[in-house]
Amino acid sequence: MKIPLSYSLRNLLTRRLTTTLTASGMALVVFVFASVLMLSEGLRKTLVETGSYDNVVVIRKGANSEVMSGVERLQASIIETQPEVAIGENGQRLIAKEIVVLVNLLKRGSNKPSLVQIRGIDKFSMILRPQVKLIQGRMPKSGSSEIIAGSSIDRRFKGGGLGEMLHFAMRDWTVVGVFEAGNTGFNSEIWGDADQLMQAFRRNAYSSVIFKLRNSSEFQRFKERIESEPRLTLEARRETRYYADQSEMMTKFLSILGLSLTIIFSGSSGKSVGNFLHFLYLLEHTGKDFKP
Repeated sequence: MKIPLSYSLRNLLTRRLTTTLTASGMALVVFVFASVLMLSEGLRKTLVETGSYDNVVVIRKGANSEVMSGVERLQASIIETQPEVAIGENGQRLIAKEIVVLVNLLKRGSNKPSLVQIRGIDKFSMILRPQVKLIQGRMPKSGSSEIIAGSSIDRRFKGGGLGEMLHFAMRDWTVVGVFEAGNTGFNSEIWGDADQLMQAFRRNAYSSVIFKLRNSSEFQRFKERIESEPRLTLEARRETRYYADQSEMMTKFLSILGLSLTIIFSGSSGKSVGNFLHFLYLLEHTGKDFKP
């Protein structure tokens, strides 16, 4: 004979601790997995939107990112002379030779250190990235220890606001401007003069060369010619493809991390969940007063 539903509910209330722990365990598993998936998708969207389809990123062969890359000055000069590079209104080639490094900065409020990407820019870096807009202050002067900070840096890091000062690479850097870059990764970067940053970090090579294509259809021809030249040891990607590759590596890592955490939490709460389901089964079919 089946027992009333009210009896089952009273038994659940009697075992409040077991019921709460079981439900909390299942909710935690779902929460962890869903959070990691949302973080992964948000990162992918942000990085993909960072690039422009008509821009080309040239880095060292085998380098997974600009931080790990090195493009010698002679190699950068060869890229600059290629016919596929677009010409601006002033007759100059729309190309930028940049350096990218990582530094630890302190967060506002907590004083906890966190990695921040520093980008040494050229005079055409802003033109190549129309999504980047200066919203406060001015651009840094060439040859000076002046920098501009992304809006995220301005909000989150000590010394990252307009008129403030940051210390890295054994030098003080003055923030003379703040820029906004929409939903892109540039918001979390600090930009300064490439030559000054190369001197400060004692680098003798650029991290990457970025340029705008004269004609978007010419990319494959440029890529094949550059990558087939053994003396250059460089590879070329569309900027959108470059940032998509960056997001793919990170999303894979986050997915594996989320799956691992889900399995761990599932395993730890699996016994409670099993006991909980067994308890409901016995109540429904036998009416016995079962204790998990």
